[in-house]
Amino acid sequence: MTAYLTALRAIVLREALRFVHQRERFVAALVRPLVWLLVFAAGFRAALGLSIIPPYQTYITYETYIVPGLCGMILLFNGMQSSLSLVYDRETGSMRLLLTAPLPRGWLLFCKLLGSTMISVLQVYTFLIIAGLFGIQMDPLGYLAALPALLISGLMLGTLGLALSSFIKQLENFAGVMNFVIFPMFFLSSALYPLWKMAESSSTLRDICAVNPFTHAVELIRFALYGQFNGWALLWTLLATVVFMALALWGYDPARGLVNRKG
Repeated sequence: MTAYLTALRAIVLREALRFVHQRERFVAALVRPLVWLLVFAAGFRAALGLSIIPPYQTYITYETYIVPGLCGMILLFNGMQSSLSLVYDRETGSMRLLLTAPLPRGWLLFCKLLGSTMISVLQVYTFLIIAGLFGIQMDPLGYLAALPALLISGLMLGTLGLALSSFIKQLENFAGVMNFVIFPMFFLSSALYPLWKMAESSSTLRDICAVNPFTHAVELIRFALYGQFNGWALLWTLLATVVFMALALWGYDPARGLVNRKG
């Protein structure tokens, strides 16, 4: 058990130090959602009127609606950013050193995943504080209730990045992943508009959004911010986490030669 905890501490500390030395990454992670909140939301406010839907008990502004989705955006893009660092680690050889440690491969990958997720959650709370300064405030207990939801959602999106990093052979290919994975996952979700609004234009599109794991991560965060529990969203998010983690373990299996060839 001591060896497991030592590995956890070392890997999480390494991720924290990397984050401290890349402070521009912290600022960049906040600029994107703040632009959506302060600029795009103003334009969409009239076009995307909202009805009273759970967990809301009354009509809300569009800015209030998209805050959980923007929290998910931070987690999603940071999850992909961590996958970029994994590709870099594999090319430089540090990933090979990590995975040859005398500990289960799954635990080592989880430690790295946990470190990046904790940083993402910190960025989300910083964004929520800034949003609060602009009048987008939640119930005080909601901020506390959102912590487990943010951790679970962050782990799910982190495992997605982990799985993708095992198949990305070069850093140059990361831009393609951004275009074909991140953006469709974000826009085909309930982050920017409710599913009933999507159904007005296309029922097929609505169904795609309904099975998107990111949709359920956003709804898990949305309900948690209002002190409510969404069991269906939790189930889908946990299921997606298990599937993505299984893919990551398979992708980083030395027997497949990926780590040996690139590490």
